[in-house]
Amino acid sequence: MTSTEQTSGADRRRWIALAIVMTAAFMDLVDVTIVNIAIPSIQRDEGASFSQIQWITAGYALAFAAGLITGGRLGDIYGRRRLFLLGVGGFTLASALCGFAVDPAMLVAARVLQGGMAAMMVPQVLSIVHATFPAHERGKVFGLFGGVVGLGAVSGPLLGALLTEWNLFGLEWRPIFLINLPVGIAAVLLGRRYITESRAPRALKLDLVGVALVTLGLLMLLYPLTRGRELGWPLWGHLLMAGSLPVFAALVAYERRKAARDGSPLVELSLFRVRSFAAGIAVQTVFGVALGVFFLVWTLYMQVGLGWSVLRAGLTGVPFSLAVSTAAALSVQFLVPRFGRKVLQAGALTMGLGVLLYIWESDRYGLAIASWQMALPLVVMGVGMGLIVAPLTDAILSEVPREHAGSASGLLNTVQQMGNALGLGLVSVVFFGQIADRLAPAQVGPAFVGAFQHALWWVAGVMGVIFLLMSALPKRPAQHVEGGGEPVEEREPELVS
Repeated sequence: MTSTEQTSGADRRRWIALAIVMTAAFMDLVDVTIVNIAIPSIQRDEGASFSQIQWITAGYALAFAAGLITGGRLGDIYGRRRLFLLGVGGFTLASALCGFAVDPAMLVAARVLQGGMAAMMVPQVLSIVHATFPAHERGKVFGLFGGVVGLGAVSGPLLGALLTEWNLFGLEWRPIFLINLPVGIAAVLLGRRYITESRAPRALKLDLVGVALVTLGLLMLLYPLTRGRELGWPLWGHLLMAGSLPVFAALVAYERRKAARDGSPLVELSLFRVRSFAAGIAVQTVFGVALGVFFLVWTLYMQVGLGWSVLRAGLTGVPFSLAVSTAAALSVQFLVPRFGRKVLQAGALTMGLGVLLYIWESDRYGLAIASWQMALPLVVMGVGMGLIVAPLTDAILSEVPREHAGSASGLLNTVQQMGNALGLGLVSVVFFGQIADRLAPAQVGPAFVGAFQHALWWVAGVMGVIFLLMSALPKRPAQHVEGGGEPVEEREPELVS
């Protein structure tokens, strides 16, 4: 075989590997949002209590967020392909358990398992990309990844609506989980063949004390945020959230000693000395807050306030999805190499403009607003989000050493989940806080429309904060600094047979 044929074969393998890991990432993103649409059907068919319904979504989110940093570090230590395949396999098994759950308690347990397996799978996606593609190609790859993120975020509700309304084989809501089975099995089989193993160049050990501290701190912070509104914001919830701060302080102190002692901390604190990473983490957290607020209040506005069907609400989001995917691909491939961080700042302003336009349209048309009238603000918002999501990932990870790719990826995903959880917690203040406890049927629509507009003013304000934070990002990601996207000299990752 000639060297040209070998290069072509290796190139083909890595693009197939990219398709595999991005399919798995899409499966996780869809699964986060698809369940919300089917909640009424699950409650009706299974007789689930309100608390159990809350835990079907909260259990997944908590297990996912609490395990992300650990999952990323396990990939650095034991191999990213190995952890990815274990995560996909476990996620697929948990999906089957969800689909065949015989009662609400089994469904809740399966969802917790599913979240834990996602925490093993998801950090490896960015780590595998980081280890497989050279720096000058990652911009294009992260552009594709940003498109997948945008598509997954808004296609989940549409797919959930279709699967639930079709009632395939009389299974009601169960296909929303069972659809993961063929996708997961294919990802495992193809991943074994096409994904190249990689791990940190030097031997690392699992930091069990760090695992315990980070899990405890995240649970103390996220559990009250997730359940606070349902429980009426009890005092113990506030005490838990306040108590998470000294736990995180203890984690930082311990990780510093751990790094000095044997160089194997769970959280690589040296990453925060990389300006692009530290600034990007701040942007990602606040951006997660905006998305956490918007997507939940948007769904409530359409389905409860306007009284739209699940399917109509899902179809209304299609222009947003297309705009995000298109803008994400264009931003990294063409705009960021030329204009750098100005593209991200333009994205924040554009998304904020779309939010303001949505407020104006909602106020003008009230309960009579049509799906096509929402298309313009949704497209503007989608373009803004697309200009942010892909280059932001690129900017955050561009200067991260490859040996810490798993840890960085885990931190990136964790702060995004924390931001989302904080946003969901704020919904009780910025949305439900505007709605009276008891409403006559005729008052529900106007009350929800008014609360939606109030919440969107908060989202617009958050986008302004994001614009300011972006000034701390590097003017250009590292791979674009040295002349027109030419390859930058860098060390290859250690490959493991």
